[in-house]
Amino acid sequence: MIELKRLSKWVNVGGNRTFILKDINLKIGQGEFVSIMGPSGSGKSSLLNIIGMLDDANEGEYFFNGTPVHTLKEKQRSQLYKQHIGFVFQAYHLIDELTVYENIETPLIYQNVKTAERKAMVADMLDRFQIVGKKDLFPAQLSGGQQQLVGIARALIAKPQMLLADEPTGNLNSKQGEEIMELFKQLNGEGVTIIQVTHSEKNASYGSHIINLLDGRIESTGS
Repeated sequence: MIELKRLSKWVNVGGNRTFILKDINLKIGQGEFVSIMGPSGSGKSSLLNIIGMLDDANEGEYFFNGTPVHTLKEKQRSQLYKQHIGFVFQAYHLIDELTVYENIETPLIYQNVKTAERKAMVADMLDRFQIVGKKDLFPAQLSGGQQQLVGIARALIAKPQMLLADEPTGNLNSKQGEEIMELFKQLNGEGVTIIQVTHSEKNASYGSHIINLLDGRIESTGS
């Protein structure tokens, strides 16, 4: 599903290259649950953002389902990720001015899904995550766990093939965090490919595969 070949990303500091990612070679198959680990500053989030097509590498090749992402223009890339990739962030990234219902609905509006179909899809998500009673509330009126559920519902509404999660339980208490991880496990069982960045050994153990980064390089991979 995903293949990265000799991928590098750097910033120029005082005329010198400082590498954020260096020479990354990686294959991730459809239906895998991968955890990316490593100390702060090791390049975890940068790697996730490149896989999610929110950022691009300076060098190397990226194939998504056989499509050479590294050759695409920004508009084509954006189309590809909106179609196939859902994002879950530590900071939720919900839109404060929109209700729970409207937040979940947003990706479908971008995809020009018809109103009646949108209503049915949002109702389905609200039901699945047991947040029907919260649909008219605003993010500020929800607990952290509830906000994260809304974020996941929004990420899943367009039925992505792949879910990318950056420290998805970072702002949650341990019980809420466990519920989110169990949910990921269930989604993965339904065939969604999941790639998460995490500091937590416990969260990482939910995955089938762990990638350890150090100083922008893959230090080790294992199951």
